[in-house]
Amino acid sequence: MKGMNDMLRQAQLMQKKMAKLQEELKEREVESSAGGGMVTVKATGAQEVRSIAIDPSVMESGDVEMVQDLVLSAVNDALKKAKSMMEEEMGQITGGMNIPGMF
Repeated sequence: MKGMNDMLRQAQLMQKKMAKLQEELKEREVESSAGGGMVTVKATGAQEVRSIAIDPSVMESGDVEMVQDLVLSAVNDALKKAKSMMEEEMGQITGGMNIPGMF
């Protein structure tokens, strides 16, 4: 029975650490750019886009498809970085265990 209690305590501790980390990740940011910095995107560790900056010179070209592609590329890369950051941080807490539904 003692072993079961220890395991439950460890699980509760891990759960608290993960909840705290998830709150911290909402404030941490990653940044990505496309087109040599013509489009820059910032996203949080919670995979929410915070900002998109487009260099005015991109708009002068009048190439709407290019702008759309640059924005899409930068957003996808920022979200990929955010997910990777989250997985790395969670992995440190879980010891590399893959817990379904956590990330």
